Amino acid sequence: MLDPRQSLEFERPLVELENKIGELKQLAGGELLAAEIKILERRASRLRAEIFSNLSPWQKVQLSRHPLRPYTLDYVSRLADEFFELHGDRAFSDDEAVIGGLGRLSPLGGRPVLFIGHQKGRGTKEAMRRNFGMPRPEGYRKGKRLMELAARMKLPIVSLIDTPGAFPGIDAEERGQAEAIAKNLEVMAGLPVPIISVVIGEGGSGGALALGVCDRLLMMEYSVYSVITPEGCASILWKSQSHAEVAAAQMKMTADDIKRLGIVDEIIAEPPGGAHHDFDEAARLVGEAVSRHLSELDKLSVQALLDGRYAKYRAMGSFTESAQEEEPMVE
Repeated sequence: MLDPRQSLEFERPLVELENKIGELKQLAGGELLAAEIKILERRASRLRAEIFSNLSPWQKVQLSRHPLRPYTLDYVSRLADEFFELHGDRAFSDDEAVIGGLGRLSPLGGRPVLFIGHQKGRGTKEAMRRNFGMPRPEGYRKGKRLMELAARMKLPIVSLIDTPGAFPGIDAEERGQAEAIAKNLEVMAGLPVPIISVVIGEGGSGGALALGVCDRLLMMEYSVYSVITPEGCASILWKSQSHAEVAAAQMKMTADDIKRLGIVDEIIAEPPGGAHHDFDEAARLVGEAVSRHLSELDKLSVQALLDGRYAKYRAMGSFTESAQEEEPMVE
């Protein structure tokens, strides 16, 4: 059962009803109690459909940040038969906002892969240790080291994206944050192995893209992907974070918006009520999608893989040119 105190305002009535159903199921009841449970389950189903069929962009942003939402290690523990985490960038330290290691992808019969992703923390102590999922340069350098290792071992890469952005602190800037992100973009563009990236929560700015240059980009149904957070956008345009809800709608950052823009390859459905309601089912859906795309990429030669990756990013965005001729200057 979910804690209503950790629920979002718009989902709280549903959580309270589902918890009531759970409590009734734990009681030893007869036919009368079973009938009551069925009535409540039908009511919960209608309420869930009503709430989640008409979510605003801002509500989807809130869901992508839900404190109970599964994080990278929650997925890896369910997708990998074995997982051996690797640490450190071999230059400065081990950034725990990025995790990575070798594992066997269970939906593909134990296929060896490299898992890498952003990791947020649960509770204040772990959240601070993980820096709230915001990597410093050493986190991206660790990622680059591990992805180059995967390329040498001819292993595909599964990247799970969930960060509000790269850490903007002065210590990160002093250690070359921009260079670390740029280097990852360069390296990932040329890795001779399949890369599948899945946005499982927030996909924020270069902090997300540094682990997101890929052959196939997938997004969870209630994830978001953008160049800046709605709060950051509102602070720039309206000089106040109070306009974040308006910014979220204008930025076209939801999975549906990104799909319409031709950036994401597939939207992965989430369990009813969101991924935080059923970690196992959410992981099963992610594993199924990753396995399907990886099987397709396995059929391509290295050159075809690299050519497709290049074409994918060249095709993003659109522009128009004005052919209006300039009027001659009159002296």
